Amino acid sequence: MTGDINLQAQTRAWLAQSVLHPYVPSYTGHLERGRYAPNTRRVYLCCVAHFALWLTQNDVALDAIDESAVTRFVSGHLPHCDCPYPVRRGVHDIEAALRQLLQMLRGDGTLPPRAVAAGHIVAELARFDAFMRDAGGLAAATREQRCRILGQFLTEAFDAGPVVIASIKPNAIRRFVLPGKASRSAGTIRVMGGAIGCYLRFRARDGDHIDGLRAAIPRAAHWRLGALPDALSDAEITELHGSFDAPFRSWRRAFAMVRCLTDLGLRCADTAGLRLEDIDWVAGTIRLAGTKTRRIDILPLPAATGAAIAAYLRDERPSTLDRALFVRHVAPFDVPLGKGVVRRAFLAAYQRCGWTRTRVHILRHSVASRLLRAGTPMKEIADILRHRSLDTSAIYTKVDLTRLALVALPWPGSVT
Repeated sequence: MTGDINLQAQTRAWLAQSVLHPYVPSYTGHLERGRYAPNTRRVYLCCVAHFALWLTQNDVALDAIDESAVTRFVSGHLPHCDCPYPVRRGVHDIEAALRQLLQMLRGDGTLPPRAVAAGHIVAELARFDAFMRDAGGLAAATREQRCRILGQFLTEAFDAGPVVIASIKPNAIRRFVLPGKASRSAGTIRVMGGAIGCYLRFRARDGDHIDGLRAAIPRAAHWRLGALPDALSDAEITELHGSFDAPFRSWRRAFAMVRCLTDLGLRCADTAGLRLEDIDWVAGTIRLAGTKTRRIDILPLPAATGAAIAAYLRDERPSTLDRALFVRHVAPFDVPLGKGVVRRAFLAAYQRCGWTRTRVHILRHSVASRLLRAGTPMKEIADILRHRSLDTSAIYTKVDLTRLALVALPWPGSVT
């Protein structure tokens, strides 16, 4: 039933006496195909056995196993569990094991696909998302963020009822963007107000009268190009690279990703989305496709960046069917790598340097600042950073303090 996995007799009995018994071989095979380590497979089977015991005790039928059943088990049963030894009670392991169980049961047709939430708000968000994609050409991450904000607003306004724009009051928008007791930064206010404004434009296209509502959206003061962009100095970049001198787990992958951002100015999502075929080793170039700009760009691949990527591919990248350049190093191996992994690699590097920084985007600022100091024309900087407009790159002229000092006028009343 469990192949070469050694389980205690009581654990085997819980599995054998449950509705999950016929599917245990399929589950172990599912884990093997995902290349989970033998010990991880054993732990997951023990977690499923605990779940199987709970299913038996509560007469839960096979077709009733879904996310809600898992939630009842994890949130309702585990905190008060008095099941006999040798049950597993670790929430993290149990949730991971049961997530794979549901995936396997749905994959082989034993359970139907996960039900898609239905309702007035869900349908409205789907229409809004299609509008942003087709009419606005917005990136997936932007659409996801705006749908999340709008979903919160519509839930507060209509609960589960129909969405009626005429019933929305201007004060409701102001209270949502500027809650009474909570303080929000100017950036957060702009993001939330922008999401509501985009939705109102969508409804205006359908003929709704939204002028009064648009006027109610709070506006945060924002002076374009008013702030000095934060950037790392050349010494700090060297220190950041040096934090990888002492090897650690998956350090080659982390170092190669860091080089992509510090040398090329890539975003985290750009780095996570790179494919093996995007690198032309003969021409010494790297292709960026499916990025925020939704265009294909070809950039020169610096030698140091290429060397870091080659070392990762040669010495650390696991065997996988995934064509992504950077892949997972733990099972399931064939699941795409998320941009959060890239960000966490940088935060860990910051900590090794003893820094309190939390922003990864400053590395793009650092690339622009380095190019500007080297005398690179602004148009080339904009091309390297893949800015659609030179205005977006204009802020980096402010970090060239040496040249700015040459044109600065003396302060009135100062000694010259």
